[in-house]
Amino acid sequence: MAFDFKKEYKEFYMPKSKPQIVEVPKANYIAVRGTGNPNVEGGAYQQAVGVLYAVAYTLKMSYKTDYKIEGFFEYVVPPLEGFWWQDAVAGMDYANKDAFRWISVIRLPDFITKEDFAWAVKTAEQKKKLDCSAAEFLTIEEGLCVQAMHIGPFDEEPATVALMDAYLAENGYQNDLNAKRLHHEIYMSDARKVAPEKWKTVIRHPIRKSL
Repeated sequence: MAFDFKKEYKEFYMPKSKPQIVEVPKANYIAVRGTGNPNVEGGAYQQAVGVLYAVAYTLKMSYKTDYKIEGFFEYVVPPLEGFWWQDAVAGMDYANKDAFRWISVIRLPDFITKEDFAWAVKTAEQKKKLDCSAAEFLTIEEGLCVQAMHIGPFDEEPATVALMDAYLAENGYQNDLNAKRLHHEIYMSDARKVAPEKWKTVIRHPIRKSL
């Protein structure tokens, strides 16, 4: 049975709709940075996602090649995630998608090294005839966060964020969103196959104790 991050780490991938506080450990990701509206057909965001999956599946299927990764075990490619912000905006202005700045990511198993990553980028470029030079090996330690499962379209996320903020106020915490600690989303539904009202998105915000 292939290792599945969603099942092994349910506390990070399958939270309840009721907000909860979690300590998120350090993890490595395939990452592509960009700006602009993610809904533009063939735009920068969709191109970035294509690069992420090209590299992710090259690593996943590496055991069928001559390249051997030390400590490798079969696994399910984790879900797509994104870190989002807008310059000079507190929180998120969902009405101004052109101003979005983002880091689109897919988590890597811990056994993947920077050398393995470099091999995968080069191999994906050759096999897919795709420029993967924007892909980077990124390590993020989120630390103390609040999270909840949002059900529905992305534009309705503010309602879930409001629940998270109220929960923080009731429990002596406050948001710690800044240039280094960002609004984080994990996409648990395939938007191409699931109706928007049923989309499941983990929303996670960095927090700290209130003074």
